[in-house]
Amino acid sequence: MRIIINSSLLLILSMKSDFKQMETEMDLLGQNMDSITLFSDQISHTLQDTRQQISKLSGIHILLKRLQFLFKLPNKLKSLLEEGNYKQAIDDYVHTQQVLNHYAHLESFKGIQYDCLEIVELLKEKLYSQFESKTASTKDVAEGVELLLLLNEPADTLYQKYLAHASLRLKSHLEILENLLGERDLIELVDLANSSFFSDFCLIVTSYKEIFLSESKSWEVSGQSELDDWISEKMNSILTLIENKAFQENDTPILVRGLDRLCSTLSATTSLFSYDCTRRVTEIGVKCGERECTRRKTDLGRQLADSLIEARHSLSDQPSEASELLQTLIIQTIGAVETHVAELQVLKNGELSFTSDRKLRDSIEGYLRDILVFGFLEDMINLAQTFTTTTISLPALLVLAKMCLEFSNTHIHNLLRLVGNTAPSEEERLTKEMLNVAQNLGNHYVKLQGNIIGQMIRKSVETRDWAHSSEPRNVRAVMRRILEELSAAEPIASLFEDGLVQPPGSGSRHHARSGTGVSWADHGYTHNLHKLFSDKIEIFTAIEFTKTSILTGIIKISLKTLLECVRLRTFNKYGFQQIQVDIHFLQLHLWKFISDEKLLQFLLGEILASAEQRCLDPVPIVESIVDIICEKEKKIEKNHSMK
Repeated sequence: MRIIINSSLLLILSMKSDFKQMETEMDLLGQNMDSITLFSDQISHTLQDTRQQISKLSGIHILLKRLQFLFKLPNKLKSLLEEGNYKQAIDDYVHTQQVLNHYAHLESFKGIQYDCLEIVELLKEKLYSQFESKTASTKDVAEGVELLLLLNEPADTLYQKYLAHASLRLKSHLEILENLLGERDLIELVDLANSSFFSDFCLIVTSYKEIFLSESKSWEVSGQSELDDWISEKMNSILTLIENKAFQENDTPILVRGLDRLCSTLSATTSLFSYDCTRRVTEIGVKCGERECTRRKTDLGRQLADSLIEARHSLSDQPSEASELLQTLIIQTIGAVETHVAELQVLKNGELSFTSDRKLRDSIEGYLRDILVFGFLEDMINLAQTFTTTTISLPALLVLAKMCLEFSNTHIHNLLRLVGNTAPSEEERLTKEMLNVAQNLGNHYVKLQGNIIGQMIRKSVETRDWAHSSEPRNVRAVMRRILEELSAAEPIASLFEDGLVQPPGSGSRHHARSGTGVSWADHGYTHNLHKLFSDKIEIFTAIEFTKTSILTGIIKISLKTLLECVRLRTFNKYGFQQIQVDIHFLQLHLWKFISDEKLLQFLLGEILASAEQRCLDPVPIVESIVDIICEKEKKIEKNHSMK
């Protein structure tokens, strides 16, 4: 026990010693904190003057910038007014209005304020004039109202003028519909109401709520009451008109479908106002589907037209990507049709009350097939057909031709399978029409491309004095341009299968090298042969859907143009020899583009024979010299390609 007591006493003495040490340390810490506080106060006192100076200079800088803005404000407002940028002008004025009012007693500020007020008054006049304009759209009037509110114009006046202008617009719609009561059935009347009255009505109410009931709370109750009264009046007017027509309608299916269309329109507007109008119609359905199919078909046509415009621009920059662009165009078009069909399937799936009737479901299915898919494909054919009589980007012509060919072969059948059974005769008709337009586009492309090359040839022949030509030293530049145009057309033509083409070791290339091609030595025989078969050669023939057929068609038109030009010129000896050189050059290169060697020999021989007939001194050039000139031309081409 004594040991325990002694240990406790020692522990108490140790703790007492520790507390005294801690007390000493706390006193030292307090002294240090006092020193730090003293030093901090001294530093703050030293920097106080500097901070005050910096703050003063910063304030002066900001003040100067504001003064500069104020002095330039009248000119800026005038400029924005002339530009029609009313919103920016009002924002700038409202931002400075409080300052101008505060310092209006100063002479310099008084002048600025006077100038600004004059400009703002002009701006108000322009905005108020929209209320009197019959051509001003609801959107324009709504934007004008928002700007006038920023200028603190009285809201009661503005919403009254806004609704008065809206009433005039809706009144004109109602008058048109009333005049058609005896001429149109209920469905047609509702369609017209949808596209005119209800379309404008929804935009008016939406804009009214956004402007008058969301921003300004001080007059919200009055504005809401005014809007409710106006909605009741206008909805009663249009529904009474449609109801009167419904009482006159003896065709029940038309009556039901007409009311269905009206119900679909009104159901989309229930979130805009509390007026209960859906109770006055009993079903929604068939004509809503018809309207949707028509609208979506129009959207598909617009998307296709826009895609073709984009494709035309892309091909002008990167013609080598024609194949990828074609596939993208086809995938996007088919995908868009499939998406629209899938989204409209809900109208005939039987889950909605108005689709429980089999006849109604069949009607919706018919709309999907006849309007959306069939109608779009027919619009696509008509759109493509318009390009066969106009001049557009040549690569785009051939891309569209290939697209129509693909649709004719496969995609028409696949798309029609999405919308139920289709009469085989109708599918066959549509497929044939699509194939025909593909053929017409391909023919048109060949004709235009051939005429482009032909124009170059014609210009080169007609601008040269062949009767006083010098001895030929080179192949004429236009011959190289012919090859360049054909080479540029080749990647686009490669959208189609290659077709038959001469192997590298035979045909015109072989004949040209061996001297057995078109030459002066056999031109007489060739000319007689041409005379024998000339009536059987057709230049403007329908192409086959192959690359070689397309390029052959272009070459036929080009060489036919050269032949016509040669027949109208008179040549001296050297002019005739120049034609020989040019023909030999074409022999060396055209074989790789053309599918019919005999046709190429025929046309080149006919050109040479015609040049001989039109020559005053038909002395042929030595074939070895022709080879030298063409070989030199080949080296030049090689150097250009290396560069």
